[in-house]
Amino acid sequence: MDTTATAVRRAPWNKGKLIGQKAPLKVKDIWAIRVRLQLQVRTHDLALFNLGIHSKLRACDLVKLRVRDVCHGDRIAARAIVLQQKTQRAVQFEITPSTREAIEAWIKSATLRPDDYLFPSRLHASPHLGTRQYARIVDGWIGEIGLDPAGYGTHSVRRT
Repeated sequence: MDTTATAVRRAPWNKGKLIGQKAPLKVKDIWAIRVRLQLQVRTHDLALFNLGIHSKLRACDLVKLRVRDVCHGDRIAARAIVLQQKTQRAVQFEITPSTREAIEAWIKSATLRPDDYLFPSRLHASPHLGTRQYARIVDGWIGEIGLDPAGYGTHSVRRT
């Protein structure tokens, strides 16, 4: 009698998935997303998208921004400096006029105070939007313009 056990073969978790670096968004894709968000009057998403594009911050740093990081008093700053979580280095970025308008509209509609997170979570257990939720939002934007979300990610917004 043969007593050798037959091993059960499992498929690798990443079989059939795109692995490696995700592609950056093209300029026409950025404009397609931006125009769609403007037409649908999605102030939160427009502010998040514009700030993600122009700041080039990692998702973890972008979702942890506070209102005071981008505001001086009651007006949006032209530049901001943020300490990166991963490298512990300060990064300075410019906030374009269109991004300032989007952020201002979002802050007014959400009635945010200077100490509030710029992108608060809807869950009471979490003070700000999570990186996983941000990734789902980015996937939604990518899918809305007809691209495959598997080929893009939060880093695609940063690398653009």
